Amino acid sequence: MGRVNRKKHKPIKGLRARWMTHTVGPVSILAAAFVLVVTAAFAAYYYSNMQADLTHRARTTTEFFANYIGQSYNEYYQSCISYARNYEDKNTIELQFISASGRIVASSYGQWGGSDPATSDVADAISTRQVSVFVGRDPATGERIMAVSSPMIYTSGEVIGVLRHVTSMQVVDQQLVLVALTALGAGFLFVLVVAMSSNFYIRSILEPVAEITATAKRIAGGSYGVQIKAKYDDEIGELAETINDMSNKINQNEKLQGEFISSLSHELRTPLTAISGWSETLLSADTLDPEETRRGMAIIQRESRRLTEMVTELLDFTRMEDGRMTLNVEPTDIRAEFEDTVYMYGSRLRQEGITLRVQENDEQIPEVPCDPKRMRQVLLNVLDNAAKHGGEGKYIDASLSRDAGGIVIRIRDYGPGIPEDELPLVKKKFFKGSSKARGSGIGLAVCDEIMEMHGGQLTLENAEGGGTLVTIRLPEAEQ
Repeated sequence: MGRVNRKKHKPIKGLRARWMTHTVGPVSILAAAFVLVVTAAFAAYYYSNMQADLTHRARTTTEFFANYIGQSYNEYYQSCISYARNYEDKNTIELQFISASGRIVASSYGQWGGSDPATSDVADAISTRQVSVFVGRDPATGERIMAVSSPMIYTSGEVIGVLRHVTSMQVVDQQLVLVALTALGAGFLFVLVVAMSSNFYIRSILEPVAEITATAKRIAGGSYGVQIKAKYDDEIGELAETINDMSNKINQNEKLQGEFISSLSHELRTPLTAISGWSETLLSADTLDPEETRRGMAIIQRESRRLTEMVTELLDFTRMEDGRMTLNVEPTDIRAEFEDTVYMYGSRLRQEGITLRVQENDEQIPEVPCDPKRMRQVLLNVLDNAAKHGGEGKYIDASLSRDAGGIVIRIRDYGPGIPEDELPLVKKKFFKGSSKARGSGIGLAVCDEIMEMHGGQLTLENAEGGGTLVTIRLPEAEQ
């Protein structure tokens, strides 16, 4: 089979070119159609009026000459000549009396009215005995004419001749050309106005779009925070505001990320320094004091645990960002998980001089579908935050209860609380706010994601009387 060559159409590039093509193009076509329709309408109007006028004249004159049909041929001939000579409209219309053989008997143009007609209307009038019309070029002169022929019927029923009215189409055609030129000028003016207004309109779009594009390229190149001047209160202005907001958020995220890396470096360096320092101290000592050795090993253990928690937190955050975080959901005794966690963490808090007070509750708490390891991770993170940010209050309250919305765990510290302007941001990744406490700024973001995956909710608010109240809400199993 032969190869079929298909012509590839070049794409129309640029908003201006597309707009002009798809707007001015159709308008131009409509304008051309308008010119054709107007010209055709005027032509039909003029031609029909001329034909009606000539037909009326022919019938009227034929009826008038019916009175002379009974005369002798010579008398009839003289009557025709006399009538033609005195014809009132002979300057614009030629009146011809034509014999049955097709020869001119008399003409309003005089004796030299012209050659015998060769158009079809004369023969048609004789053969059909009806009024016949011809519009076209005269074979003898080449001039465009309109001729109306009416048969003259003798009393015996014989057609003895034809009464023919002829007029030139030159004036009418000139009028039609003038109408066409006027319509064409109006159409051209309309297309010109549309093109100019379209050009102005598309320019009002292209200029801000070009500015937005240039700013977007700057943002893509690393100029985070750069802003577009808002000049329009429309979709373009909304787009500019959206890009400005995006630029600000990217700038904020870059700053938070930079602060996170700096903070993380510091957080990693602190335990590593302690581990390295005590390791060197213990290895280089000639004699080991049991008490100092125990102290050094406790510090190494504590700082190793901190490192492990930080690495685990970072891995969870990476999985969360990549969408790879998963849950191993199973029916879980949430009361047992809660009590084990607060008991384990309570002994750790006592070493720091903080008392963890658990509110007793004998209410029946059913098993709930959840990932017990992830829920314990959330509880430990919230307790750790309470100790870091509110430990100066020396007390942390924890409670487990059940309400219409599901299982509710509340943890409250008695520290300074969270500044009101920072409350909406505390669960954002990398956010540490004004707190100087250690931490990476991603723990609460991971916990919030875990709760959302469970269909639950994690909320933080300032408690009455001071401190921060964290509420963990977990839905029960569907019945």
